[in-house]
Amino acid sequence: MKLFNTDTGWLLEDEGAFFSLGATGLDEILSADDPLVCIEATRSAAMDAPRALRAPIESQEVWAAGVTYFRSRSARMEESQDSGGANFYDRVYDADRPELFFKANPHHVSGPGDPVRIRDDSTWNVPEPELTLCISNTGKIVGYTIGNDMSSRDIEGENPLYLPQAKTYDQACALGPGILIGSDTLAPDTAIDLKIERDGREIYTGHTDLSQMKRTPGELVSYLTRHNSFPCGGFLLTGTGIIPAGDFSLQPGDLIQITIEPIGILTNTVA
Repeated sequence: MKLFNTDTGWLLEDEGAFFSLGATGLDEILSADDPLVCIEATRSAAMDAPRALRAPIESQEVWAAGVTYFRSRSARMEESQDSGGANFYDRVYDADRPELFFKANPHHVSGPGDPVRIRDDSTWNVPEPELTLCISNTGKIVGYTIGNDMSSRDIEGENPLYLPQAKTYDQACALGPGILIGSDTLAPDTAIDLKIERDGREIYTGHTDLSQMKRTPGELVSYLTRHNSFPCGGFLLTGTGIIPAGDFSLQPGDLIQITIEPIGILTNTVA
């Protein structure tokens, strides 16, 4: 089952059919005693497939985990080498405590087909395709979506203390296309694919899979919810294993396509 946010409200897709959830929204679902029971109790008659999708979010915060893949560790060490912060990322990769940081309020988040942005005070910008966890108000993993953690690598590399400026700004995060409902852990061979096009030409492709993650989703959520409350649930990006080489930077007009089956495809254009 998948949840989609549309112009006419939230819809449930179940075996190819779409059902309205009426006035029930994600806030109510993720704060229910049992989100799955809430969904089933509010589904109504079958609907037509949605034509336009919004970001699958209401009032939830979006957080992110870093250095969960070896490739991310290496890239972060490379970008911060001149600032003296390279060993920070090596140490956190091997530490018990993961790196977690605030990524976005709902108004920062773009949906399927919406633009994402790069900062005009940055010259080295990349997308970071990430499996994203949808959690309930009790910290239970309810489902999965696709996240794009847009990042200004030169700002972050200049000084690790600049991380919030490199990561959090308007349209620096995209989520979608919908939320795959279910608490079952995705298979280790679940693939994450990134494709970037410029002027109709493919200029970058990248691939990884969940077996490359050092930390489990449950481990990341357990740290996120320590002394931190999420009354209406939240989202947690789990890190990336796909980072373009240092000579690559996004440009306005670039098309970013992230695929994670069975969740779907998230597509955005750089504004």
